[in-house]
Amino acid sequence: MTHVLSAVAWPYANGPRHIGHVAGFGVPSDVFSRYMRMAGHEVLMVSGTDEHGTPILVTADKEGVSAKDLADKNNAVIVNDLADLGLSYDLFTRTTTGNHYGVVQEMFRTVLANGYMVEQTTQAAISPSTGRTLPDRYIEGTCPICGYGDARGDQCDNCGNQLDATDLIDPRSKINGETPSFVDTQHFLLDLPALADALGEWLDEREASGTWRPNVIKFSQNILKEIRPRAMTRDIDWGIPVPGWEDQPTKRLYVWFDAVIGYLSASIEWARRLGEPDKWREWWNDGDALSYYFMGKDNIVFHSQIWPAELLAYNGQGSRGGEPGEYGVLNLPTEVVSSEYLTMGDQQFSTSRGHVLYVGDFLARYGPDPLRYFICAAGPETSDAAFTWADFVTRNNSELVAGWGNLVNRTATMIAKSFGEIPARGDLEPVDEAVLSAVRTGFDTIGELLGHHRLRAGIAEAMRVVGEVNKYLTVTEPYKMKDESQRERLATVLHVAAQCVSDCNTLLSPFLPHAANKVHLVFGGEGEFMPMPRIEQVDELEPDNGAGLTSYPVITGDYASTPRWESRPVTVGATVGKPTPVFTKLDPSVVEEELARLGG
Repeated sequence: MTHVLSAVAWPYANGPRHIGHVAGFGVPSDVFSRYMRMAGHEVLMVSGTDEHGTPILVTADKEGVSAKDLADKNNAVIVNDLADLGLSYDLFTRTTTGNHYGVVQEMFRTVLANGYMVEQTTQAAISPSTGRTLPDRYIEGTCPICGYGDARGDQCDNCGNQLDATDLIDPRSKINGETPSFVDTQHFLLDLPALADALGEWLDEREASGTWRPNVIKFSQNILKEIRPRAMTRDIDWGIPVPGWEDQPTKRLYVWFDAVIGYLSASIEWARRLGEPDKWREWWNDGDALSYYFMGKDNIVFHSQIWPAELLAYNGQGSRGGEPGEYGVLNLPTEVVSSEYLTMGDQQFSTSRGHVLYVGDFLARYGPDPLRYFICAAGPETSDAAFTWADFVTRNNSELVAGWGNLVNRTATMIAKSFGEIPARGDLEPVDEAVLSAVRTGFDTIGELLGHHRLRAGIAEAMRVVGEVNKYLTVTEPYKMKDESQRERLATVLHVAAQCVSDCNTLLSPFLPHAANKVHLVFGGEGEFMPMPRIEQVDELEPDNGAGLTSYPVITGDYASTPRWESRPVTVGATVGKPTPVFTKLDPSVVEEELARLGG
């Protein structure tokens, strides 16, 4: 048993999340976490909504509400969507809590005391029309390195290099197109060059492990070549106050400094709510614990450079030395698990252009497991992938319904008609032994794939195993065994089929937890097979230390009853009634309906 931290990217609370977001951070992290629990590990899966920064203020201004009211509204929507999708968080919280404020400020004070946070005069971009500071991500221009015309003020998405807004050629505001003014201002910068050697050693060690996806490790090592100090404060009045600058209410910690610390603060909040305030240390201070960070590729730099640098600085492990603060020596990531982009057809998702498919809308029409299946089978695991309605309908009908759904339905129907319960088996024939062996081998092959984040290969192998069981029923033809002299053989075949369905259900349960619970009930099981998350309204732990919350919703759950990753004998005599379909076959007209809806 190992302590495994699943650190899941924090969705930004300036609006609902679309299916491209959950394809990057949501479904991959949940499949992995569910599998690791089944494999016997102690998993802590944490995240929350990221609620600071100028984009929240800009959206709030457009809607005529306060930043807090906007964050509250979108937090509630995101919490409901992710819980409905079945993401098994131990705690999904938010960055506007008093607990988070306190953890972030402790991190800042220790990094500053260790000498890795330096105060400098820098240039800030100001909107000439409003006088408000423009964040780096709200400034675009031509990249001075590769010439890309739509580089952002913090990073060029074309060449991947980090930038400052002052580096851009012909900078412009994304909000209104005007040319920003640049003025001198005081800020704290994280001294990344003083941490570069330690970062390089850590990345070399990670590369040697052979576990990171090649594109992630190479990108992370390349950005070390141009490393430089990065500002960790901003001229803004919505965010966490800067320790030592309490008299400057328009200075706040940079949203990306505070957001990545959320992995730690959420772990601490989880332990506090559990009534064991130091339990989080089992995942953060134990050198044998493992930690996996899940996100889309646009966030790699923050998880393979900025966050590890903050941890090294807090630990006092850079070139200036230092001592860790009250949290002790904190573990660096074991692996940064980054997915590529899921596109909507041949275009990027774009909320502003209406080219978007929100998670809540999708779940309301088609439910969670068809989306989870599509993301696992055809998602952007190692390269960009396109979602199309035609592909979605085809995969749902020809794979989920005709493959797995058909196996469950035909097996349960034959058992219900012939016995009404799972029958005892007689002597096994070679064909029976072969299919049972093929299914049980899946626990090793599919488990190995899931442990290395290979969801596409894992679910493909699981569906191949399903195909073997369907083939077994076609070969043995139990539906033709109507004579009394064939009764024992019929019982044996249907017992074997029930055992295979049970094992296939276990193999597919990390991918399709909602369906796993339905299949469990069809074959006489009771309760939940795969524990599901729940939403709780909780009281603020430190109401005087944050953004004014008194209570808020969180996603949590009790996953102690998660089944083990192994074959378990079916229960002879368990009642099996006439089943209802586990999945819904979609009419091809869905494609045109959805395209028309998108066009509208």
